[in-house]
Amino acid sequence: MSPAIPVGILFLLIGTWSPAWAQDRQAPPDPSTVGVDAATDAYLATVPPDKKARSDAYFEGGYWLNLWQFLWSSTVLVTLLYTGLSARFRDAAGRLTRAQWLQPAIYWLPYTVFTFVLAFPLTVYSGFWREHQYGLATQTFAGWFVDQLKGFGLGLVFGAVLVLVLYAVLRRTGRMWWLWGAGVTMAFIAFVAMIAPVFVAPIFNTYRPLENAAIREPILRMAHANGIAADEVWQMDASRQTTRISANVSGMFGTERITLNDNLLNRASPAAVEAVMGHEIGHYVLNHGYEMLAYFAVVIAAGFGLTALAYDRLADRYRARWHVDGISDPAGLPLIALILSVYLFLLTPLLNTIIRTNESEADIYGLNAAGQPDGFAEAALLLGDYRKLDPSPLEEVIFFDHPSGRTRIRAAMQWKAHRQP
Repeated sequence: MSPAIPVGILFLLIGTWSPAWAQDRQAPPDPSTVGVDAATDAYLATVPPDKKARSDAYFEGGYWLNLWQFLWSSTVLVTLLYTGLSARFRDAAGRLTRAQWLQPAIYWLPYTVFTFVLAFPLTVYSGFWREHQYGLATQTFAGWFVDQLKGFGLGLVFGAVLVLVLYAVLRRTGRMWWLWGAGVTMAFIAFVAMIAPVFVAPIFNTYRPLENAAIREPILRMAHANGIAADEVWQMDASRQTTRISANVSGMFGTERITLNDNLLNRASPAAVEAVMGHEIGHYVLNHGYEMLAYFAVVIAAGFGLTALAYDRLADRYRARWHVDGISDPAGLPLIALILSVYLFLLTPLLNTIIRTNESEADIYGLNAAGQPDGFAEAALLLGDYRKLDPSPLEEVIFFDHPSGRTRIRAAMQWKAHRQP
């Protein structure tokens, strides 16, 4: 699938197994008595060694998987240029219509099909086989493939609109194309984030109002107490695809909604549900969606500026082989995508830090909003089903876009130790 939009919908994803505190009915550790670090270690010690090893293997394997996905997608883009396929796609679009403004959208069709097909084997491995190998997926291949086709269709439609508008801007703005192009891209991201919870997400899952008043009412009270004028809580059937637990406050510009997935409702304790929702409400109240738009506007503008510097040099050097002209030539789209993908890949630690910082802020807000430190620690342990719980500090800085389990549990224990009686 296409790269995820890092704005608007910010998820706290959690795993599936019940912690020892729930299984053995032991009293949770008291950090005011044993100390914050000892209480944190006590929670982490409840994770069975085999589950910890599986989680570590899954998450560490993801480091290499991300590298291979980047290298493979870069290879596909280079192939489009060096074989002349991109130029042929452009020429075919020109033969279909003389309307220059429409040609980029027509070019987008074979470009998307080509990249989807060549990326599909790795997509099957990462999105289906590997998820089943680690017990994180529930779909049959047929069901999974249907979802992939839905994503492909959405990418085809939305992408065609974006490239149509983007190339119209590139043709008209001269040397300042990179600034206008970044503005158009960010406006598109904001638009998708706005419509996603209402029009896009229901394509993949069924959403309905949460009927369980015992769960719904505390969430609404917490939302109202924190300035969210919500009168409904939604639930989705995520269990048809995954074993992971999630909740979110999604949407922008008036389309915000609170959503829990059925795995969360079925597998987490009420305290953990409240803790997770406190975190998600924190994202909303702290305006993280809009803040992330601002951050990524700077990142995208810088990326487009870098592209402006590199594109002309590369296109001029390889013009005879690639048959690519200036920045407004649709055949140059793989080159734009390649430059931006290299830039964003190298920027991964910074992007992870930006997101992780917002997640940490939402963690602290959620602890204060829900007042459920042990529920929050439970959620952090459940997260260990697929995310390494206890990485090294450097590992967390480079690879984690959320705080690690140890970091989150320690924050909860510190809050618990120093809360007002």
